[in-house]
Amino acid sequence: MLNQQINSSKICHISLLSTVLIFGFNSTAQAETSILSNPSNQQKQWVGKPAPAFKLQDQNSKWHELKQYKGKWVVLYFYPKDNSPGCTQEANEFKALYPQFIKNNAVVFGVSLDDVKSHQKFSEKLGLNFPILADQNHQLATQFGVVRNLGITKIAKRETFLIDPQGTIVYHYSSVNTQTHAGQVLADIQKFSKK
Repeated sequence: MLNQQINSSKICHISLLSTVLIFGFNSTAQAETSILSNPSNQQKQWVGKPAPAFKLQDQNSKWHELKQYKGKWVVLYFYPKDNSPGCTQEANEFKALYPQFIKNNAVVFGVSLDDVKSHQKFSEKLGLNFPILADQNHQLATQFGVVRNLGITKIAKRETFLIDPQGTIVYHYSSVNTQTHAGQVLADIQKFSKK
C-alpha cells in the first residue's frame, strides 16, 4: 500500500513537471512577435487606431504627454515591476540600443504601475538613459488593456505598443522576449520607416 502511494506520488510529480516543461517551451517558442508574423486578434484590436493620450511623470518627476512627441516614433513598453529580473534585462536592452532609437527618430518609454520613487531607484541602479513612466493609478495600462491582477496587487503585463509619428498604433507586441525585444522593435521601426 505504501509503495503504491509513493509510486502514484512520483507519477503525479512527473506529469506535473512534464506539463510545466511543455507549456514553458511553447511560450518560449512563441515569445517574440514582429511585423512579419501573422496578425492576431489583438493586432486587429489596436493597429490603425489612435494611441490613447497620456500625461505621466517619469523617474525624474518630469511630465510627458503623447502630444509632445508628434512627429516621432513612440515605443510604449509596459513591464510588470521595477527590479525584477526580466524587467531589468528588458530595460538594459532598451538602454543599450537607445542611441539607435534616437537616430531613427524614436523615443522609448518604459511604463509600469510603480511610483516615481521606485522608478527613480530602478533608473539610478541601471543608469537608464530613457524615461520610465509611473502609472500608479493604472490609467494608461487600463486604457491599453494590460492590467493584470495578481492576488491583491496589480501589475502591467509585458506588452509593447509602437506608435507612428502621426500618433497611430502600428504594432502591438503581445508577447515579448526580454533578451531580443528592443532589437526587434528597432528593426520594425526601420522597416516601417522605409514604407
